[in-house]
Amino acid sequence: MAVITTTRRTERFSRTTPPTCKYWLAGRCNRNPCKFLHSLSTLPSNVHNANMTYMHSKNPHLSAEKMASSSVKKPTNCAPKAFKKPANCARKAVECGSEAMSVEKPTQCEQMDISIEKTESVEEVATVAKSPMEKSRSICKYWMTDNCVHGDLCQNLHSWFYGDGFTTLAKLHEHKKVVTGIALPAGSDKLYSGSTDGTVRAWDCNTGHCVNMIHLNSEVTSLISEGPWIFAGVKNAVKTGADVTLDGPKGQVLSLNVGNDILLAGAEDGVIYAWRYSSDPKPESPFELVATLSGHTKPVVCLAIGCYKMLYSGSMDHSIKVWDLDTLQCTMTLNGHTDVVTSLICWGDYLLSSSYDCTVNVWVRTEEGTLKVAYTHTDENAILGLYGMTDAEAKPILFCSCKDKSVRMYELPTFLERGRLFTRREVRSFEIGPGGLFFTGDGTGLLNVWRWLEEPKVPTS
Repeated sequence: MAVITTTRRTERFSRTTPPTCKYWLAGRCNRNPCKFLHSLSTLPSNVHNANMTYMHSKNPHLSAEKMASSSVKKPTNCAPKAFKKPANCARKAVECGSEAMSVEKPTQCEQMDISIEKTESVEEVATVAKSPMEKSRSICKYWMTDNCVHGDLCQNLHSWFYGDGFTTLAKLHEHKKVVTGIALPAGSDKLYSGSTDGTVRAWDCNTGHCVNMIHLNSEVTSLISEGPWIFAGVKNAVKTGADVTLDGPKGQVLSLNVGNDILLAGAEDGVIYAWRYSSDPKPESPFELVATLSGHTKPVVCLAIGCYKMLYSGSMDHSIKVWDLDTLQCTMTLNGHTDVVTSLICWGDYLLSSSYDCTVNVWVRTEEGTLKVAYTHTDENAILGLYGMTDAEAKPILFCSCKDKSVRMYELPTFLERGRLFTRREVRSFEIGPGGLFFTGDGTGLLNVWRWLEEPKVPTS
């Protein structure tokens, strides 16, 4: 009778009490209300609880290793053959005073079915508990949206950056679309940013407030400063504000640079347009178009100046062209990438190029006067932009904006990773400021202000 009474109590309890939610156990249930329990179910005191592994998983003093070894493997005992040797269940039955209880009864099998479901949850909990102390180098996408429930046990980062020597100071979020250019004129207390939302904004460097906004009525796809001038690349023109427009380009102006007192614009039609400040400026514009540099077969994405007074242009045609700044003639074509050349920077005697092919090429000049690839760094993701500065110890640091919404920081020449910055969308613009400041603009319209903890030096190019 004792066996029958105990079995009926167990059956009645399992029938009236829903099982514990396995997603709640793993910390991931988002249903409210949930039809399963969000607490530990309790059986009558004189009934053996076949789900002891579930209860043990909630013991804070049980190590993750023991939990994984003793609990996760238990579901195999619920197979039909396992019923012939229920060692653990028999021992527990003795402790509960139900020595004669048969484990082959249907009611017990139903109880064991519940145990299977919950033990699977224990495996999930054990996996979380065994998370290594060493965090991965990826940001938690759930933390980014305030939905991560794992807290300190999450294997991914809960921070917008990792690495030593720098920190974030401010987030300026007024643009509605991608920030495509950032400019900090020398001696100015204003920071400028351009966006595909069609505006250029001026920010007070002391307060971080937007103090002026210029509507250009066209997507801004590039922005630079030179002296007192701010140049914005838009469709079919370069604008210096709401007043002066430099016509000539066909399509969107994707890149801008200044060298040898010449303003250069790479356009969607594959042509580089060159203007020079006129000694006898016209009322409508102080600049005059002096040359058009043709050679690329697809849009010119990036421009760099330096390295033996040369202009370097990267294009969607996968090539890099080298131009003499004095004659504005193409001297050579470099074919070292298999996809769009996204960025170029000159650093001392080296030219660095990046591409959608996930590589960074380091070019050096040969004795014959040509350029060759001395080293290729390969990343897991397409590289969207390259930016450089040195740290407080004068070590060169290369910033690589990647398609995975991160910016990798490498120490040159070893490409030893020093840290990463993370954003909700890809970083599309970068600028270096005084006193260890640097700025990033991303695809959400956010402009981030960062600072080295010790003041770095800016490399010359």
